[in-house]
Amino acid sequence: MKITLDELQAFATVVDSGSITAAAQQLDLTVSATSRTLARLEEKLKTTLLRRTTRRLELTEEGKAFLHNARAIIEQVEGAEEQMLARREMPAGRLRVDAASPFMLHVIVPLVQGYRERYPQVELELNSNEGIIDLLERRTDVAIRIGRLKDSTLHSRLVGNSRIRVLASPQYLAAHGRPARVEELSKHTLLGFTQPEALNVWPLTGADGEPLRIEPDVWSSSGETLRQLALAGVGIVCLSDFMTAQDRANGSLVQVLARQTQDVRQPIHAVYYRNTAISARIVSFVDYLVEAVRATEFGGAAPRRGA
Repeated sequence: MKITLDELQAFATVVDSGSITAAAQQLDLTVSATSRTLARLEEKLKTTLLRRTTRRLELTEEGKAFLHNARAIIEQVEGAEEQMLARREMPAGRLRVDAASPFMLHVIVPLVQGYRERYPQVELELNSNEGIIDLLERRTDVAIRIGRLKDSTLHSRLVGNSRIRVLASPQYLAAHGRPARVEELSKHTLLGFTQPEALNVWPLTGADGEPLRIEPDVWSSSGETLRQLALAGVGIVCLSDFMTAQDRANGSLVQVLARQTQDVRQPIHAVYYRNTAISARIVSFVDYLVEAVRATEFGGAAPRRGA
């Protein structure tokens, strides 16, 4: 009996999701059907691909070797389908997008409806990770990265630039006073990031003449969590314009130390692997994102020096 593409996809999905139950949900199958498909594949191969324990599934050595080939076959089939669809200029298929939760919630989510109306055959899978992920390991087609890029193995396209500002809620300032000088921040509750440390460098000049590196009183790995803390009046925060534009417009957050704040902007890139052919669906999504972001207040480039 020959191995089918459905069996390969079921095996890869079980590995990626970590369980047969989760894989069944992704494949829109019952758990029993997914389990039978996996068992049928192992029977055809005359080997065990996955060890099943009460807590998790673990790849055997044979499973690891076969997974590599299975992924290659799936990608080749998807690529062939994509090429045929591209001939008709109809981007289609699943597009896996990863972005930190603030960018996902404040930028990508509001664009999904318009993108889907323009490209109805593209199936979007949206995932949020606060840190840098391995695109191949997470089977991600395109990721949004904010800040300076370090990975030279990736293709990238600049989506836009977003200014960072020091902000607080009117309620916090009414209760604790509004700092008039940078050194007065030491008397306030400061909200900052657990990682990366670079996000705790604020666009202000410290007593040593260098950019101010704060020591947070309240920490979080998520910018969205810090935004919510600031909105709740917990303290002063430094966040990017892409996630606070509406808050500043409606007065929920106001800028602090505006005159002392330097014009510092974070570059926002869409990235994908160099050895991955640029599919029609990746191009369609990135083009749509760039067009939408650059039409916003925060999406423009930083002013040139001397301008």
